[in-house]
Amino acid sequence: MNIEFGGFSVNMLDLIDVNIPPVIIFVIGALVIFSMILYHLKYRRFKSTSIKYSDIRIVKRAALSSRQRFRFVLLVLRVLAVAAFVLAFARPRSGTEYQEVTSEGIDIMMALDVSSSMQAEDFKPNNRLFVAKEEIKKFIEKRINDRIGLVVFARYSFTQCPLTTDYGVLLNFVDQVDFGLVEDGTAIGMALANSVNRLRESESESKVIILLTDGDNNAGEIDPVTAANLAAAFDIKIYTIGAGKSGRALYPYQDPIFGKRYVYQPTKIDEETLKKIAERTGGKYFRARSGEELEGIYELIDQMEKTEIEVAAHIQYKELFYYFVYLGLMLLVLEMLLANTYFRKLP
Repeated sequence: MNIEFGGFSVNMLDLIDVNIPPVIIFVIGALVIFSMILYHLKYRRFKSTSIKYSDIRIVKRAALSSRQRFRFVLLVLRVLAVAAFVLAFARPRSGTEYQEVTSEGIDIMMALDVSSSMQAEDFKPNNRLFVAKEEIKKFIEKRINDRIGLVVFARYSFTQCPLTTDYGVLLNFVDQVDFGLVEDGTAIGMALANSVNRLRESESESKVIILLTDGDNNAGEIDPVTAANLAAAFDIKIYTIGAGKSGRALYPYQDPIFGKRYVYQPTKIDEETLKKIAERTGGKYFRARSGEELEGIYELIDQMEKTEIEVAAHIQYKELFYYFVYLGLMLLVLEMLLANTYFRKLP
């Protein structure tokens, strides 16, 4: 809600800059002087009208009536009326602001590895896939006006959710991602090719793929670098994330006799290939060795791929000065009625 008086802010410099015609200044000055002369003549006439008493002690002992005690109300009414007229001359207005938001959204495909190696529990207290899903959901919730889709891959790749702005549906699809959806393996090239296929006909100014994996390409008919070249041809940027600690990590193992057990297995991430994929497309490679690092990576990508939003503001004003005019007139009428009835006095 914007309140404006006279079309400018109340500032001494603004008041100095206001141009008032000399004729108006002369008329106002003449009215003030004429009012002072009338008041002086009236005061002298009232002062000359008096009654002489030989002893005024009786008058002093006389108590004031209610009319005499509350006669100051007339002055208060007049002052309030003048104040209301002054506010009316300032031309107060109330404004309602309307905003038109235009944005150039970004199309983003999330490629998520669901191979068995993502069961490693080096992102304590949960495995890599669980932490990756949670960070992906946080990333989605921060986006505005972007179309986001999800591709999952192991030995094969498929689209879990196409590009959409319905983030509620997308988050449900993310929750449904689990192990066993696809035969085990790591087809990074196929995941990139599938993502590129979803983005190639996009008319968005910016197209991005965010690939998260913890292994090296060991399946699929398309080489990861070839898929990266394909993405570059369609002006698609790829951010790659290698998930997992260096060295060995704990993997769960289901023993038929003793039940669930854990074994140490080496972590194999083809970082060189992931770096080449990012470099070929103008993206960047990140290494996440913990859940905190992965959260920071998604936050950094969120900042790097911000949607440009333009806001045009329009203000619709409603005039309020006539409320103060009505108030001032009512106060003057009330003062005149009281002065000539309840508070009437003889000269």
